Amino acid sequence: MTTSTVWRAEFTCGRSTSTHRLRSTDAVLHQRLVTGTLLIIGLIAILWGDDRLSDSLRESESVRSIIGTSDGVLLLAFAIGVLAPLLARELAAMLRGAGIAAPTALMVFAAIMGIMAVRIAPAVDSAITAVAVMATALWSVLSCAIIVHSRGAHIDGVVAATGGTLLSFAYIGVLLGAWLLVRCDVGPWVLVGAMLTVKASDIGAYFTGMSIGRHKLIPWLSPAKSWEGLFGGIALAAVVGGLLSWWSDALPDPRDHVPVLLGAATGAVLGVVGTFGDLVESLLKRSAGVKDSGQVLPGMGGVFDVLDSPLLAGPVVWWALHLR
Repeated sequence: MTTSTVWRAEFTCGRSTSTHRLRSTDAVLHQRLVTGTLLIIGLIAILWGDDRLSDSLRESESVRSIIGTSDGVLLLAFAIGVLAPLLARELAAMLRGAGIAAPTALMVFAAIMGIMAVRIAPAVDSAITAVAVMATALWSVLSCAIIVHSRGAHIDGVVAATGGTLLSFAYIGVLLGAWLLVRCDVGPWVLVGAMLTVKASDIGAYFTGMSIGRHKLIPWLSPAKSWEGLFGGIALAAVVGGLLSWWSDALPDPRDHVPVLLGAATGAVLGVVGTFGDLVESLLKRSAGVKDSGQVLPGMGGVFDVLDSPLLAGPVVWWALHLR
């Protein structure tokens, strides 16, 4: 075989490999776009139903006596019945992958207790009682975790396993609960806007990093992330936050109006917080030795892979709305 023949063969092989990679990337991007669109439609449908149900239960004394307000009732049910179990299941799998005992049922229980504690605490009649509600929920989860993980006189790994259970309480339950608090203060469409702003950061970071990303952010943790992507995500989140805030003036409820500058500034902060949330999940996945938290969402992986950035953003959104 001549040298020129070898060169032609190598060139053809390399071109074929590059074409395959491009097609694979395009297929994944297509799946992400389809899945993302369906998720946005689903979120809007749930919040629309939540708005209608909240209006119909506005005068219900039983609802107000338990959770203080009818706002967010359907969203609360969705968080407890769907999001918490899915997230807790994926977190349990990642912890087990890292060698930490994590019974799925216990992890789900911890997440639900966190949600309920945060959601119920503001409905009580005093700050002291609210603290007592949170403390009681934490005590319940901690006690159950210690009892479950120390059965059979085995103490190896009890501390790590108990910590994993508390992680489900705080990371899933409390942070999901923060979004429910946001819903109690504003209408559902502000919640949609806040979520879109957070995800705009992900989109901006992804495409900026793909286009001009050169300087790695934390290569040992997330090799694909770059400083250029980070700033691109922050910029897009700020723009989206400002535009949605400007549009919020058209909403009929005055409590849904957000100043443009506050929306843009909050968007920039959410860009940073969203990236941090993404890195936190990357740390968990790297510890577990997995690429994705699950496989339930085509092109995106698991539920954690979608909600990693919004989870940590809930408290930021709540505080931003109280700065108006």
